[in-house]
Amino acid sequence: MIKRLFNADKKLVLRFFVSFLLSAVLIALLCGLRTYAASSDNSSGESSAVSSSSDTSNTSDTSGPQPGDYVGDDDVEVGTPGSSVLQELVGVDASQPLEVIILLTLIALAPSLLIMMTCFMRIVIVLGFLRSAMQTQNTPPNMVLTGMALFLTIFIMAPVFAEINETAYQPYVNEKITTEEALETASVPLKRFMLKQTSNDDIEFFIQLSKTELPETGLTDEYKETELPLTVIIPSFMISELKRAFQMGFMIFLPFLIIDIVVGSTLMSMGMMMLPPAMISMPFKILIFVLADGWKLMIGSVISSYNW
Repeated sequence: MIKRLFNADKKLVLRFFVSFLLSAVLIALLCGLRTYAASSDNSSGESSAVSSSSDTSNTSDTSGPQPGDYVGDDDVEVGTPGSSVLQELVGVDASQPLEVIILLTLIALAPSLLIMMTCFMRIVIVLGFLRSAMQTQNTPPNMVLTGMALFLTIFIMAPVFAEINETAYQPYVNEKITTEEALETASVPLKRFMLKQTSNDDIEFFIQLSKTELPETGLTDEYKETELPLTVIIPSFMISELKRAFQMGFMIFLPFLIIDIVVGSTLMSMGMMMLPPAMISMPFKILIFVLADGWKLMIGSVISSYNW
């Protein structure tokens, strides 16, 4: 059989044997390197153990924290091993790689926080409804809609961001407050903004799901701003934003639906049943939208829908 293969395709057989030999040589080299590394590690470990046992008598009289020792909260200083943002927040010492991983996780979650805790979600959903109602396919593209929603979010949230900068960020930069106090202070304007856009029914719904006991006075403004946690406020705000975005989307669809009905009935009366009504109605939708200055009306209605 090997002769048949060799006679049929000599190049293929030669390539197979060459690759087989190269693989065997590489495997042998790797095994030799691994054995050599293991033997060198054992010898270095024995020498380091001997040297460490001889140095313990000289280093036993030294005072002060050694590398790797835990540093208590009272002894934490800037630049000492054990001082970190995580230790200041949760009171637990953490190594630098762990802190980097957590910071990278927070950076990855930043877009979700931007979407869920600001007005970005309502704006982008309303703009998506507008594009679907006009039947313009991918015009404007997703990048344009996302950019518009982002800058409108910055415009609407500018007072909230300014208050966070004044009350939390600047004192933290000037070392007047700690990291934990800065986070608590920064959450107050965000909570106030979200509560103004959230209905009491949605808040009560998530309070019941979380099995939190309501006070005897009910949902007062003071209770919502001071004692109600963000784990209840954020999902309540999301549900309210989705509800209002779909209500605005329904109102956007109505005038364009009327145009579709008029165009469709006109084509049926003229006997043009094979002509798609969407092809005829789309230019009329764009014309009416431009003549009515639709972008100004749309953006103005979205901004005015928020409670300041």
